[in-house]
Amino acid sequence: MSRPGHATLSADRLLDIAVPAALLVVWFIVGHWKLVDPFLVPPPADVFKKLWQIIADGQLPAAIGGTLYRAVAAFLLAVAICVPLGLAVARIAALRWFFDPLISVGFPMPKVAFIPIFILWLGVFDTSKIVVAAFACSFTILATTVGAASNVERAFVWSALSLGATKSAMLWEVILPAALPRILTGLQIALPIALITTIAAEMIMGGAGLGGTMMRAGRFADTPGVYAGIVASGAVGFFLVKCLEGARRHLLSWHQEQRETQ
Repeated sequence: MSRPGHATLSADRLLDIAVPAALLVVWFIVGHWKLVDPFLVPPPADVFKKLWQIIADGQLPAAIGGTLYRAVAAFLLAVAICVPLGLAVARIAALRWFFDPLISVGFPMPKVAFIPIFILWLGVFDTSKIVVAAFACSFTILATTVGAASNVERAFVWSALSLGATKSAMLWEVILPAALPRILTGLQIALPIALITTIAAEMIMGGAGLGGTMMRAGRFADTPGVYAGIVASGAVGFFLVKCLEGARRHLLSWHQEQRETQ
């Protein structure tokens, strides 16, 4: 007899396949029957033909490599800064007093609006693209880390204090493990934000990358080339999300949420 966790896991895996397949079928019908002007929505065959061409000539692998490098570098930079900072803000009242208004104001703001500022400060090369993407996802990481660390069960803290735990041990051995599931949820939200902002920055600043590739195709009215870039961006995003899901399973192998799905 299968357990509910196995049924849920199987349903999730089925949805991972079924939803893209359904979208592809709808796209094929629209393209094949020309329900929309092919210039606006080209048939899948034309898009995948273009996709194969830019893979064969090395253009797409280079673009994907550039975008992946910038997005992952931005994400790791934001994690390295915002997770320790979030833990500190949650535990130190003065820091919380300072950062709470900044998070409240900055979180809902459209981060791509800052791209012109980063261009003025850092130019149009990789540094500015990485920094703006890190800036865009940092608010999500910081807010979720502060919230997770602030809401750790008091019983855990009191038990550790009664056993003589130091402040350092309290942070790394009690608060961080207890807050880790929610922090990882924030990271799973932040990673796509880093990728989206990276591609948007490439579109505006140019250069190698998926964003630049799509903009060049658009300038020459190469609709299949634009859609090929969209498909490649979706594939890259799917790959990154699945990698982070795997990292979550590994890091939380001790946690109840993983036991429930086994």
